[in-house]
Amino acid sequence: MKLTFLGGVGTVTGSRTLVQAGGRRVLVDCGMFQGPRELRRLNRDPFGFEPAEIDDVVLTHAHIDHSGLVPRLVKEGFAGRVTCTPATRALCSVLLPDSGRIQEEEARYAARGGWSRHAKPVPIYNQREAEESLDAFRSVDFEQGFALGDGVEIHFRSAAHIPGAASVLLTHDDRRVLFSGDIGRLHRIAGRPPRPPVEADALVIESTYGDRLHGRDDPFEIMADIVNRTVERGGV
Repeated sequence: MKLTFLGGVGTVTGSRTLVQAGGRRVLVDCGMFQGPRELRRLNRDPFGFEPAEIDDVVLTHAHIDHSGLVPRLVKEGFAGRVTCTPATRALCSVLLPDSGRIQEEEARYAARGGWSRHAKPVPIYNQREAEESLDAFRSVDFEQGFALGDGVEIHFRSAAHIPGAASVLLTHDDRRVLFSGDIGRLHRIAGRPPRPPVEADALVIESTYGDRLHGRDDPFEIMADIVNRTVERGGV
């Protein structure tokens, strides 16, 4: 099994890891780079592989920094399946077309303002292309093992980050790699906490908040204070 990190490294956005095992090429997440312009420019760079050579995409969750380049992947030749949990599929059906629409608006805005290096700036993908990419999606429930083929299997475990968010256990022969995805808090206001990790040979994690601890203040009191202060000053 070979892992190649193509995003979510050196920065905490654009998650994308290529797994090669048993002759199969699996992409875990296909996220869009977000943030400063120098990061956003990476969304137009070559993927680092031929999209048509990827057999499967597996998504940990629907946030655009983990799913946002799936439409571009499909547009450029990916013909496999995108496997995720049912809630992730439902959220992507909203977020990806919206991402395409926003990119269309930004391209028109750049053309009017003359801010693009190109005479006719074009989006990475448009709303229609995003909607068409949804045909590649299939859903698999939590705690249900699923065979991708060539001896490669995946298993979704709840990560409790947003609805449908999962940690992904990927196995081939006797090798097990666990992709954490984005992990929710243990003590949540609503919903169940994340499932504890399972035994694996390797653990792949991102460390967006690896340098701090979550506060222990009551979130309801914090929210009430924000709402009250906003109302008092006539804000929105």
